[in-house]
Amino acid sequence: MIADILTGAVRSGTSVMLASQGELISERAGVINLGTEGSMLAGALGGFAVTVWTGNPWLGALAGGGCGLLLSLLHAVLVVGFGANQLATGLAIMFFGIGLTSFFGRDFVSSQIVGFNPVPIPLLSDIPFVGGILFNHDPLTYLSVLLVPAIWYLLFRTRLGIMVRTAGEREDVLFASGLNPRLIRACAVLAGGFLAGLGGAQLSIAYTHSWVENMTAGRGVVAVALVIFASWKPQRAMLGAYLFGAAQALQLTVQQQGWAISPFFLFMFPYLLTLAALLLVERRKLSRTPEALGRVLAGDPGG
Repeated sequence: MIADILTGAVRSGTSVMLASQGELISERAGVINLGTEGSMLAGALGGFAVTVWTGNPWLGALAGGGCGLLLSLLHAVLVVGFGANQLATGLAIMFFGIGLTSFFGRDFVSSQIVGFNPVPIPLLSDIPFVGGILFNHDPLTYLSVLLVPAIWYLLFRTRLGIMVRTAGEREDVLFASGLNPRLIRACAVLAGGFLAGLGGAQLSIAYTHSWVENMTAGRGVVAVALVIFASWKPQRAMLGAYLFGAAQALQLTVQQQGWAISPFFLFMFPYLLTLAALLLVERRKLSRTPEALGRVLAGDPGG
């Protein structure tokens, strides 16, 4: 049972982890994107549809990321280009994504695909207990794990990362250096949208092999919350996503075991756990909000 929960933590948490890494990049640049949920749905539908049409899940994954990027482009134009309210714009885009995917996804509800299946890593997957938990997953899950140290290195060890973090802290420094903070923020939002779309694609073409209306079920919102839980650090966001995935796996395991627990409570449990984790972080004052983002959360949403 423990092995099933831990394995499910990785499989169920991957889509959230990809979205949270993308949102982390965006928020490091000073832009919060509550439309991440919409980008995930767009990626889930786009990835599934292209996989149906082409039979190639890799093209589906790329298309899913592209759909998420396109939806985040709308957020970047309105917020970065025109100075619109970040929070209100993100919410509007989230509901726009929900409606858009519900409308165009009707014909794909009963479609079948040959998506990504678990690929056991030779020798490592044979390790007792640990092998099945860590080394028997779909290719996008392996890619997401490699992505975390890559994002950490990009943000904290490269000139590009300094530019992104400076855009979220002191944009006047970028102006003094002859750089355009708006362009950097827009690129960060687009990168975040691509990863959110890729997370949605992982959900539809690797985790469930299906498309249903509003299948992300709030995962994009959880991804935004996990960035705060992680204090804007990639490795902590990864752990938070897997914690959410473990709660999802526990919910399914308890249902399979037939325990006398209300299914409504089981459905709420992963989200209650996320709220508890956020409360813990706030009480311990672990978060280090980027300065530009702090102004947004303090009541200057235009940023």
